[in-house]
Amino acid sequence: MGRASYLAVIFICFVSSSRISGQSCEGKCGGKLESCSCHATCVSLDNCCADYGEYCVDVTPYSGSIFGGTDFIVLKATFNESSQIICRFNDEIKTVGYVDTDSRGHCISPLLYETGLVPFQISTDNGTTFSRHGAWLSVHPGKLDPSFKATIINATQWQYYGTPKVGGPLDMTWNTSQVRAEKVNIELWGYMEKGDPYSESWQGKWEYLYSLGRDQPNSGAFRFVPKTAGKPFSDWEVGCLRISPSTHPDGTWNVQAVWTEDHALAWHLEDKFRQDSAVWALDKCKAWDQLEETLPDFLSEIIDCPCTLAQARADTGRFHTDYGCDMEKGSVCTYHPGSVHCVRAIQASPKFAAGQQCCYDHTGAQVLTDDSIGGSTPDRAHDWGSPPFVKPPRVPGFSHWLYDVLSFYYCCLWSDNCHYYFKRRPSSDCRTYQVPKAGVVFGDPHFITFDGVSYSFNGKGEYTIVVSESKELTIQGRTEPVILTNGSMVKATKLSAVAMREGTSDIIEVRLGNPQDHLQVLQNQTSLSFSEQSWMDLKGVFVFSPNPTNVTVMFPSGAGVELRLRGGTMTTTVLLPEVFKDFTRGLLGKMNGDPKDDLVTSDGQTESDQGNAEGLFNFGASWAILNESTLFTYDSEHLLNSYLHAPKHDASFRPVFSIPEDPNDPLGSQASELCSGEGSLYCRYDTLMARSLEMGNATRVSFQSHRSVVEDLEPVVSCGWLSPPTNGKKEGTRYLQGAVVKLSCDSGYVLWGSEEHTCLGTGQWSGETTTCVADNLRGIVVGSVIGALALILMIVTLIINSRQHKRETAASAVSDDGQDQIRVVF
Repeated sequence: MGRASYLAVIFICFVSSSRISGQSCEGKCGGKLESCSCHATCVSLDNCCADYGEYCVDVTPYSGSIFGGTDFIVLKATFNESSQIICRFNDEIKTVGYVDTDSRGHCISPLLYETGLVPFQISTDNGTTFSRHGAWLSVHPGKLDPSFKATIINATQWQYYGTPKVGGPLDMTWNTSQVRAEKVNIELWGYMEKGDPYSESWQGKWEYLYSLGRDQPNSGAFRFVPKTAGKPFSDWEVGCLRISPSTHPDGTWNVQAVWTEDHALAWHLEDKFRQDSAVWALDKCKAWDQLEETLPDFLSEIIDCPCTLAQARADTGRFHTDYGCDMEKGSVCTYHPGSVHCVRAIQASPKFAAGQQCCYDHTGAQVLTDDSIGGSTPDRAHDWGSPPFVKPPRVPGFSHWLYDVLSFYYCCLWSDNCHYYFKRRPSSDCRTYQVPKAGVVFGDPHFITFDGVSYSFNGKGEYTIVVSESKELTIQGRTEPVILTNGSMVKATKLSAVAMREGTSDIIEVRLGNPQDHLQVLQNQTSLSFSEQSWMDLKGVFVFSPNPTNVTVMFPSGAGVELRLRGGTMTTTVLLPEVFKDFTRGLLGKMNGDPKDDLVTSDGQTESDQGNAEGLFNFGASWAILNESTLFTYDSEHLLNSYLHAPKHDASFRPVFSIPEDPNDPLGSQASELCSGEGSLYCRYDTLMARSLEMGNATRVSFQSHRSVVEDLEPVVSCGWLSPPTNGKKEGTRYLQGAVVKLSCDSGYVLWGSEEHTCLGTGQWSGETTTCVADNLRGIVVGSVIGALALILMIVTLIINSRQHKRETAASAVSDDGQDQIRVVF
């Protein structure tokens, strides 16, 4: 059975219902048998095999740290007390489970080198056979909820320990329920990468180093005074502390445990560090700089940063908030002082798996490392890792620590030598950044194409919102009739589900929940839960859902799909980068900057009259999908009968094309008050058709939100970083069109060239090159200039006198010749 089959059996809301007996789901999870089903949809369709819950298991909790040690319970399945449980992850990593007094099976998650959904199997006969199947969500430690981690108190003290004036005892705390034991061991584990970078021998390794305390009471707190470590332990500079039951020998792998976050192990480094941390760190910094000289250049293949904070927050298909500097959570931006918000490129670069980080100040301007220690920095190893993970530099978090974070400590935090670091990690200045284009579907439903064409299409069925054959992206939408609160149906529809896929990625479907107060997310027809984690790494796609009404889906191409639940309707925004230009079709049109070719039917006919409601209806109907290409889930009798076994476009459903106007309608005046300005027709139509001010307001808000996104994504011109002159300084760190930078010289120097430069619309700085000349050289320079001018004047004078003399001589000769001729004639 393949990985996709395993991933399709988790996070099921198991309900009480009758089950079909006869065939078994043992070894068949994800399949549909002759007499019953082992597919996740069998729960809602009520056709599961009798033993479905025994073999296609759900677990709680369903997620935990990449470090492992989480004890999770297998739900719905029953176990014998004598069962010898072995849990196997990714078909190779085994941990020992157990059966509790309630006959529930437990597994322990292992230390992994990857994030995302990891398939697992369970054996009850000590590893002879593995008959139960499920999946476990492995989470990047930085994205894990703090309640699942041990906390280091005063992280600054921990990570600067041994530098001047930083010492004393260190404290940590943890939730005692996460380690079920009376006595615990406090262990130090380190991470290191060995072998030649970018070669087959390059391997990452977590290793137990030593214990700080044994048989400690499980009180939820531990204090110690660090001692320097001898060789070889002091060579490990990144690691974590693990709290685990004392019943296991020191360093036992994959036991129940809780971990601190990974951090720089300043507190255990060798004596040389404590004797003179700045000198020690400078030596390390120089060694890192020399290593970087030998490694491949990754800067040329990473994506450029957005120019403004507004662009960075709007480009959700390619950039996501950096958990370490998030203005929404009040982060202090430890590594980026002066910045208020940072984002990271979601996708690692294609060849070297590098990352990009972009930081912005309170004005929304990008902060560059040439101006500030808090500037944006690229990363040799993407912090979040990248598929297929496991090997450096793709190991989530840890590779980034070794190549991009520790070096920052060496050069910038433990010593004052940031010029080494920023030489290797310079900020990109956004001159090559290209904004994405946004299209939107909202309300009952209304469409605004990538090129800005607005129209309404109230068909009932399943349609292609966007398709790009060359980029292998497909986004489909399902519409259903609007139902009033009294249960009657309205002759208008709304978007109720969106399904999407890129290449061979997992299929992601987002649909209105039941009740319709939340969005339900499905992966390959299986419901996903975001109750524990807001971010999921899936096959070929990332999904982010910070709350039940917001979902963002991100694909490797940079395409992003935002889905928002507003007023019982689903607003869908599609963001596509420049690579999709000329390569899209569907209800959101052809993305090429030309609105004239947006309303093209699936067979190539153009609807040129945007005011022709009947023509627009036929245009939309042409984009009905086929059952052979559908991405949707049909897990209820209603969906089967209304969409799978029915025409994809319901020709019998005829919507009301114009706004119903009734002067006696009391809702009319309220609609007029609510709906004004641009987009008012959509707001008014939805209010009066749905008989709902809430729905009308949702349409108004969605329209305004789209306008804001379009404005935020307006292209801007950047002139790039302008350096201060040698022996001078500058005033101003804004480099977009219209920005003014003033240059001046240090005391004892005189400015030559332009004192002020303005960023022009051409992307060039105005003025002449600015230099600073030593003041004591001014007299020499001026004297040299005067002398040169005097010499030139003398030469010019001589030339003029010489030429005048020649002219006078020539004139005299002509006069003499004339006299001779006269004498001859007369």
